[in-house]
Amino acid sequence: MWKTALKPRWIAGFVFAIAISGVFVLLSQWQFGRSTRPEIPANPATEQVKPLTDTLRPGEFFHGTDADQMVSAQGSYDPAKQLLVPGRLHDGKPGYWVVTAFAVSGAPTLSGVAASPQTWIPVARGWVADPADVPAPPSGVLELTGRLLPSEAPVPGTAPRPGEATAVSVAELINYWEVSSYPGFVAATAELAGGEDVSPAAVPGGLLPLDIGPQPPAQQINWLNLFYSLEWVVFAGFALFVWWRLVKDDYHRDLEEALDHDGDHPLPEQPEHPEQNQQKVQP
Repeated sequence: MWKTALKPRWIAGFVFAIAISGVFVLLSQWQFGRSTRPEIPANPATEQVKPLTDTLRPGEFFHGTDADQMVSAQGSYDPAKQLLVPGRLHDGKPGYWVVTAFAVSGAPTLSGVAASPQTWIPVARGWVADPADVPAPPSGVLELTGRLLPSEAPVPGTAPRPGEATAVSVAELINYWEVSSYPGFVAATAELAGGEDVSPAAVPGGLLPLDIGPQPPAQQINWLNLFYSLEWVVFAGFALFVWWRLVKDDYHRDLEEALDHDGDHPLPEQPEHPEQNQQKVQP
């Protein structure tokens, strides 16, 4: 069998079968990738900046549809209401998020009757490696733009150090600041003071911008593409099977030809033994 497989034509056929199988395997990988890839990598509607006061109300439940929405708000920071959240990475380096309370101008109170400048929202302004490098927040009235995110859960069983919080948890932060707050927080992307950008992205210093992008939607399995990926694997195996079957048929043909050749040249008859001849002629 191996002698037949080592014929030049079957070696070339094996190389061709391997090449075809490789193409089928690549097609299978492509179909498998499409079976788990979301059709839309991110919701484009969340990238359109909307007023915070029209998107979310303080004291209400944070709806999942509001997550990742780019929002804008006018107000001011309170330097006395600033905390660090440890254990945050930036380009693989551990450090801190700087979270500051932002008083939202025109925000409704919990009763929803009147506007009050004392309705707050936590703002993650940036990342810093060393707490000693944390700058004071910009002063005055600001135009804030950022990504609206749901409140994080506080880390249980962990006592934060002074000036720190375990997470960007609204429930934890309002206990420190003793203010009414929105049920989420904003990861700042721009801070304008009198039309001038004073955010970490524009002002060099110890604070680095967070640059938090939208979260991709949950992946769903496309069963049709998954079936196609398995089908291409079967085709790859079938290409090798066809090559093996052709080699086997050729091997059987060689055996039949060898048997036919032996049948055309029978072995010569052996002469009888002289003693047997003598026994035949005795009367």
